[in-house]
Amino acid sequence: MFSKVLVANRGEIAVRIIRSLKELGIKSVAIYSTEDRESLHVQLADQAVCVGSAKPKDSYLHMKNILATAVLTGAQAIHPGFGFLSENSRFVELCEACGLVFIGPRHETIELMGNKANARIQMQKNNIPVIPGSTGFLADANEAKKVAQKVGYPVLLKAAAGGGGKGIRRVNNENELENAFNEARHEALISFGDERMYLEKIMENVKHIEVQIFRDDAGNTVYFPERDCSLQRNKQKMIEESPCAVITADQRKYLGELAVKAANAIDYRNTGTIEFLMDQDHKFYFMEMNTRIQVEHTVTEMATGVDLVKAQVRVASGEDLPFKQKDIKLLGTAIECRINAEDPAKNFAPSVGKVDYLYFPVGNLGMRIDSDLYAGVKISPYYDSMIAKVIVLGENRHEAIEKLKRLLEEMVISGIKTNQNFYLTILEDQKFLEGTFTTDYLERVLLPKWKKERSNETI
Repeated sequence: MFSKVLVANRGEIAVRIIRSLKELGIKSVAIYSTEDRESLHVQLADQAVCVGSAKPKDSYLHMKNILATAVLTGAQAIHPGFGFLSENSRFVELCEACGLVFIGPRHETIELMGNKANARIQMQKNNIPVIPGSTGFLADANEAKKVAQKVGYPVLLKAAAGGGGKGIRRVNNENELENAFNEARHEALISFGDERMYLEKIMENVKHIEVQIFRDDAGNTVYFPERDCSLQRNKQKMIEESPCAVITADQRKYLGELAVKAANAIDYRNTGTIEFLMDQDHKFYFMEMNTRIQVEHTVTEMATGVDLVKAQVRVASGEDLPFKQKDIKLLGTAIECRINAEDPAKNFAPSVGKVDYLYFPVGNLGMRIDSDLYAGVKISPYYDSMIAKVIVLGENRHEAIEKLKRLLEEMVISGIKTNQNFYLTILEDQKFLEGTFTTDYLERVLLPKWKKERSNETI
């Protein structure tokens, strides 16, 4: 087991990792930017080192400074959290070159699955169902047309090395395809230095379902109950829950075994998430893999009682998985909502400033709030707007929803704007209560309805 681990992140995930390290008896090293000097993760760690100025590229993405800090402080491993360098294969290679253990998968795995087209090809080779589309890369617009005719419009052209919305184009009919293909390929070349493209059918009326898997060096693999992450705005998840309200036990087992098959096919190590789309017939299609711990890992932890971060550290240190598949049991229904520093009334514009007063109303069983907030802390414009995660566990879905509503109603974060009251609208929506919402439901129905109700209130 490690004696000291550097946490290469900030915010609530850094706090969450440091707390698990403390419980394991492992010393922690925090890194921070000049902007984050007074942040909670800095105060909780055993050591803290400034690695650069406020902009992420000068601090949390500055590989040399982070690696130098790890070596100089005597850390044996680095936990990347999520975001920043967590899926940077070059950073993993450098960790290995410096004699540091990266708490996550191998750099080859990150590189393979980070290229969405290669990931898709890999799954096809291993008979994992993928979203209908091209096999391999598209040679030109004419090949794209042939594939689109076969799978049916609308389709999505995607850059193999895509990210941040670059190199992606929706195509509704054949007349649009050639121009869209050329534009997307040019954008991909400029953005990523890689002009390779592939094509997928746009699947509508679908759910976004994901499965957390864990695999150790000995090849022991387990899956956890699925998470429904279909409630999204701008393709960003807002509410996650486990299990999905409309998936049966047999479908859960099939999906989990499919995820394990995918993990074994790529000789995965540590934890990761296989993401699927589920259509109206409850057929599952591989979408992508996240080779890191995710924001919503807390939902799985609440639903099963397993500390995933502690397990990450143990497996990275060479230990076998501390649990077997038979040990993974659902304790009820867990739901999480992400609290962002933003103003829903102003099109969710970011809100920055000082938190004047803070009250987190936990206390009953099955309630958890992960955050780095405290009264007096400043919300910075340089980083992600998520400032807290509110997670509950109920014996059933109804109880979980009621617990979540109670927490949101009582929670106080003053001095900045947050989206916490917007969630109350979601939690009272009939479609949400039924669990039948799909990925487009929030933007297509809920948000317009909420805006209309607000405008009526002001008349």
